[in-house]
Amino acid sequence: MSDDVVDFAISAWREDGRWRLEALPPRAHASLDSLIAALRAHPGEVGTLGLICVSEEFFLLIRMRGEEVRLLVSDLFAAEDYDLGIEALDRLSVPAPDDDDDDEIVPAGDLRIVEDLGLRMDELEFILDDEDAWPDELLTTIAKRIGFGDEFTRIVEKLTS
Repeated sequence: MSDDVVDFAISAWREDGRWRLEALPPRAHASLDSLIAALRAHPGEVGTLGLICVSEEFFLLIRMRGEEVRLLVSDLFAAEDYDLGIEALDRLSVPAPDDDDDDEIVPAGDLRIVEDLGLRMDELEFILDDEDAWPDELLTTIAKRIGFGDEFTRIVEKLTS
């Protein structure tokens, strides 16, 4: 395992028909449970979506609706090298991957996590199959498809500059 460096963690929720976004505070980056707790602060009309980029290696999507927590890990092989990734894989009950396959990018978790927000599972799979894209670029594509791409891009640029 290595030290987790959360490049950014952003909360997105809809209120009065508009998307609202906010950077999660660094203290929320400490663990999966602390990220989930921070996301509960904005229940929103369609729940809350957490978009978390870890060490430019993988991302987590966390979807909160009431007590329900849904997760998607963009790359289970990259995630197994980070505490936050291991926590997510454990919560998903994903067994340790076979190291023979670690050249391949394999997502884990709920591929229907944002289907009700307009991004179908097959479209999400297509986005995740882009082996040349960085995790932040994949999250930007997802944010655009859901409808809050411009604001997402502004927040990410502010957090990473």
